[in-house]
Amino acid sequence: MSIISWILVGLLAGFLAKFIIPTKRHKGLLRTLLLGVIGGLLGGYIGQKLGFGGELSGLNEYSIITATLGALLVLILQRFFAEK
Repeated sequence: MSIISWILVGLLAGFLAKFIIPTKRHKGLLRTLLLGVIGGLLGGYIGQKLGFGGELSGLNEYSIITATLGALLVLILQRFFAEK
């Protein structure tokens, strides 16, 4: 997957995660992008370890769903540790 595809999937995943679990404050475009990219990496890693296979090969449904689920996990963990 090219860097442009990673950025697009990450940005979309970050926005979807923030839409599903809204925040009270605006974090900015860069933070949303980082949330999505880190979530995509985490989601892809966990998916492979659980045997879901699949490959993040561009801007497709599997990549967006995997990245969004990973971004949701990152967002939940961030909120959990930020409140302590």
